[in-house]
Amino acid sequence: MPHRILLFIAVFVAVLCIEGTRAQQITQQPGQRPRRVTGNEQTTEPKKASTGADEVDEGDVVRVDTQLVSVPTVVTDSVGRPLSGLKPENFRVIEDGQPQTIANFGTTETPFEIALLLDTSGSTRDDVALIRSAANTFIEALRPGDRVGIVAFNMARTVAEPIAAVEVLAPLTSDREALRAAIDNLGASQGTPYYDALQRVADSIFRDPPKDDMRGRRAVVALTDGVDSSSSSDFATAKVKMSRAGIACYFIQVNTEDFVEERLMKDCLDDGQLTLSQRQIQRYRELFFPKAKAETFNSFCEMGPFERMSISRELYNLARREMNDLARVSGGRSFVAATLADTRAAFARVAQDIGTLYSLGYYPTNKARDGKFRSIKLEVRGLKEKAQIRARDGYYAPKE
Repeated sequence: MPHRILLFIAVFVAVLCIEGTRAQQITQQPGQRPRRVTGNEQTTEPKKASTGADEVDEGDVVRVDTQLVSVPTVVTDSVGRPLSGLKPENFRVIEDGQPQTIANFGTTETPFEIALLLDTSGSTRDDVALIRSAANTFIEALRPGDRVGIVAFNMARTVAEPIAAVEVLAPLTSDREALRAAIDNLGASQGTPYYDALQRVADSIFRDPPKDDMRGRRAVVALTDGVDSSSSSDFATAKVKMSRAGIACYFIQVNTEDFVEERLMKDCLDDGQLTLSQRQIQRYRELFFPKAKAETFNSFCEMGPFERMSISRELYNLARREMNDLARVSGGRSFVAATLADTRAAFARVAQDIGTLYSLGYYPTNKARDGKFRSIKLEVRGLKEKAQIRARDGYYAPKE
């Protein structure tokens, strides 16, 4: 009997040793990858010194997915002069009434990433050389660290007929020679896919997440009259895209209205006549006469001259409202160029404005991924004089 007890104890101890060795091997298994969590996790264990990320076991279920919200900001004094030298403690960010903590801050000296959108359609086709010159002047006015991508319109040949298309002439680069070469390749189109171009800027030029030092320092600078004639997208979709990408929008509004109206009034058999596209007419009907029958607006050539002029003017007014709205909500600006000859001066003002932008970033306390609009209010404090602030007024939350 004692021998059996001793044998049982020996076997039991051996099993414990084997299980202990297996547990140690599992704990030290080199192929197991810990996950990193950047949020504030609750734990009953005392926190150890960390470099900014905690490691958790593979079996734990932890989901932290927070979007950094970027807020490009210009601060000026009472007469409009930019104020430099501000620090994070000079700013207070409020989202939907709740104060937020600034997690990212870029000074006015930090480089910028810019998408340059050049509209070479319709009435600007004869002025491509001028547009090239103005665009090159703008690029030369930027700082050495700034990166630029170039987007324009061209004709894409399909099986049926040529159509206006958005073309990326250059991705983001600081190579000035490459940018000049891209500008030299500017083409022209017989339509204006303006809304599609804004989406292309968000989806292609700014496809990759920004580097840490570029957060909140992205902008699109568009030379256009803003009258879309051929996009498959619409303004509301483009606006949401730009907002979610945190892109400041600058517009140099070229006035081509008189030129277009003069050609719209010509007879349909006249070679110099310009027609409204079917998409323009359809957009006009949907926005201004939603209850009207579609067949009422079927044929441009069956419309009277005053009806053509009325539609054109409404579309131009709509375009100006859309550009001003997008500039305002994104923290950018709109500049009016009475003629294409004024574009050089307008580009210089845009370059100057971009050079005075601060960028603030915060992780919102509201973590809901509901796709809803969140309002942003920015305050400046600690200054001796009254300051004026221009910044985006909100953003659309991510959506599941």
